Amino acid sequence: MKIPKQYKDLILQLNQAGYDGYFVGGCVRDLLLDREPKDWDITTNAHPEKILEVFPDSKYENVFGTVLVKIKDSKGETKEVVEITTYRSEQGYSDRRHPDQIVFEDSLEKDLARRDFTINAMAMDAQGKITDIFGGGKDLGKKIIRTVGEPIDRFKEDALRMMRAIRFVCQLDFKLEPKTARGILKMSGSIKFIAKERLQDELVKILQSNHPDLGIRMLHEHKLLQYLIPELELGVGMQQNHHHIYSVFEHSVLALKYCPSPKWQVRFAALLHDIAKPKTRRIIGGAATFYNHEYVGAKMTEKIMERLRFSREDTEQIVNLVKNHMFYYNVGEVTASSVRRLIVKVGEENLKDLIDLRIADRLGSGTPKAKPYKLRHLEYMMDKVRNDPISVKMLKINGDDLMKELQLQPGPKIGAILDVLLGEVIEDPELNSREHLLKRSQELDESDLETLRTQAKEAIEEQRQADDLEIKKEYHV
Repeated sequence: MKIPKQYKDLILQLNQAGYDGYFVGGCVRDLLLDREPKDWDITTNAHPEKILEVFPDSKYENVFGTVLVKIKDSKGETKEVVEITTYRSEQGYSDRRHPDQIVFEDSLEKDLARRDFTINAMAMDAQGKITDIFGGGKDLGKKIIRTVGEPIDRFKEDALRMMRAIRFVCQLDFKLEPKTARGILKMSGSIKFIAKERLQDELVKILQSNHPDLGIRMLHEHKLLQYLIPELELGVGMQQNHHHIYSVFEHSVLALKYCPSPKWQVRFAALLHDIAKPKTRRIIGGAATFYNHEYVGAKMTEKIMERLRFSREDTEQIVNLVKNHMFYYNVGEVTASSVRRLIVKVGEENLKDLIDLRIADRLGSGTPKAKPYKLRHLEYMMDKVRNDPISVKMLKINGDDLMKELQLQPGPKIGAILDVLLGEVIEDPELNSREHLLKRSQELDESDLETLRTQAKEAIEEQRQADDLEIKKEYHV
């Protein structure tokens, strides 16, 4: 096991001062799974004031025995902070989150006994020796998530642990130990007492995992989803029209599963894109319809995200995707101008996300082909109009300059001259200097309007076709 020197040194300093020191929790679990730890938490029998003596340049501003110890670089600047916490036991959880009483302990075993799951209740010394009292190593081998002691007791202490259990299943590709699973079912109602910000954090981690769809299914099966996003539950068993072979809920979960984007925001949009179908469902002519479900869904999505205390930025992005997921596109029917309007409506920065959402929607409907010619053609059109170089804005002069230098009145001739100049600049970018363009515009002013228009059209159209051919090759259209 490779323990970075800067963390090992912290434990060695505690040992040299006569105290115990162990890595504990997630870092030990991750090391045993050959994963890179995100945090290096340390526990010790030294009380906070003693930890401060060992590490004078530290902070202790809580009642939980956790001292924030700085790790500095060669220049003496703080590059990260490590939490070193005194062994402790906890009693009473009247708010279902924080212990009513904290007792500092002298025993590592008592500290490990307060932890949530066996795989997080192992300790490791600076030499890599493992202390495993509750069988965490064995559970790692079996790939199961099991609470330390009685599940009901652990979930009474902190109801968020029920979501954490499911999150670990999704992140580690493990399974819930049956007794732990039964404990979640029995205690599921207590999740409603948890702060919305904490629920949001666990939900995002599930969405970011390798199995976000499994997480949503497990939240539903273990009676937690009804307290998080009850709107999704309304789609369970609700059949759709003949274009869909799955129920609304099943389709939403499959869309999440097949979403090609790693962004949790796009995955969340895939899960919520049909959230309003149960509310908008109507039977017309014997068939189910869901008119305007994307607009109603956008409003519902906004309320869901506000309820779970998501940021305004994330909320606006996901609402935007849900609202526009039904965009119409048919090759040969949609013009470049309509594609430009779509870009303005959705935002250029959201184009790829919108395509990924459409792919998720298709695959979640049982369609085997993720990106048909129609979608590839749309990508081509988006790229074409987004990167369109045919713009007089790139010129070093504008219409005001021509009116001033050539004594011209506002009119079509100004545009024609600028178009001719643009065609020449596209051919040779070095011509795009103010001095050259003004001189050239004086020569063009001697030509009549129709000659200028013909000249401009030929130059620009030739370049447009060349650019268009290159973009088509990229998208295979």
